[in-house]
Amino acid sequence: MPPNILWITTTQWRAQACRYSGDPNARTPRLDALAAQSVNYTQAVTPHPFGPFARAAMLTGIACPANGVRDYFDPLPAGARTIAGVMSDRSYKTAFFGKWHLAPRDRSAGLVGEGHARSIVPPEHRGGFDFWEGFESGFLLNDPWLHGTRLPSPMQFQGYQSDVLCGRALRFLQGVASPWFAVVSLEAPHPPYDAPAGAARPVPPGSLVLRGNVPADAGVRERASRELCGYYAHIEATDRAIGTLVEALPEDTVIVVTSVHGDMHGSHGLFRKGWPHEESIRVPLLVRGPGAARVDESPVSLIDLPLMTASWAERGREPGSKAWTSSGAEEFARISMPSVVGLADQCDRAWSGVRSRSRKLVLGEDGAPWLYFDLEGDPLELRNLAADPSRAAEIGRLRDLVSR
Repeated sequence: MPPNILWITTTQWRAQACRYSGDPNARTPRLDALAAQSVNYTQAVTPHPFGPFARAAMLTGIACPANGVRDYFDPLPAGARTIAGVMSDRSYKTAFFGKWHLAPRDRSAGLVGEGHARSIVPPEHRGGFDFWEGFESGFLLNDPWLHGTRLPSPMQFQGYQSDVLCGRALRFLQGVASPWFAVVSLEAPHPPYDAPAGAARPVPPGSLVLRGNVPADAGVRERASRELCGYYAHIEATDRAIGTLVEALPEDTVIVVTSVHGDMHGSHGLFRKGWPHEESIRVPLLVRGPGAARVDESPVSLIDLPLMTASWAERGREPGSKAWTSSGAEEFARISMPSVVGLADQCDRAWSGVRSRSRKLVLGEDGAPWLYFDLEGDPLELRNLAADPSRAAEIGRLRDLVSR
């Protein structure tokens, strides 16, 4: 029997913000335990460090804008082939729960609040899933509004959003005949960071350890510390919700846990996402399935997940094997922002680039090198080598890869 497969995606949870990856601020006992049972892709990146772009690429296996999403407000085209179609072709029942953020939206409407949370995602824009229950966005981390296959009108559910979504997904999946493929898409730990986080309490500011690339500027450090207090509380609460869901499923269920992008939180004096720095583009990626747990340092992107998952559904493919990854023959992952999102704190330019284990090259919209980092010698990206003449040859080689 092909395995049941579950993707759990979070939002704004950067790869560095887990205890198993060395963050002393993170309280993630459930993910720490899962990491010990999984293939831990320590070099995983998002293809586009902004929600709609990353979601479109992850669901379709096609980068933006080729998948139809160039602008923040662009919907995923109706009828676009997603992972749901790929798995349906393999006789899987498919289901989606949670944040969608890929439907047609009113550009003049507010992005935050109940109005956005209650907006209806038309059935033809739900990615082809057999069962769909979720919300477009709204950033309501508590008492979410859900609609979908069995909820024709939005209905509000009391509780912390991650708990509500994981609980409803579990109850539904327990009644579905195998094999099934499901996505549980959680908004946390996305802002507002000061929103209540279930039973989790904010981390005391005095105990926080900021990353070594947060500058000495008092205003930057104060804001980073203030926001991180709530950020880590939402991480703790969502870790607990994910753990409750995973532990209630059969042990042979293939589990994928990741995030669509990270958050700068003051590194390099920057906040939020869209930036090409490690805090924005690197994401956790744990894959629990048959086979030995291990650390995998291969460059891998969330855009690889559809191919990886389809391979999983075929007998004889061990999760994490090189046969499974679309980038297995490459030593780099592609990263880009196809357009500028005109919201506060976000990246101020479109860019494209490549990232390997040891190097990262980022080109501006004009194709000129903007950033170049030696990640082995400078993991905090403190020295931009884009204008270093001694690096011209290696920059040229990577530049050719970007334009392939």
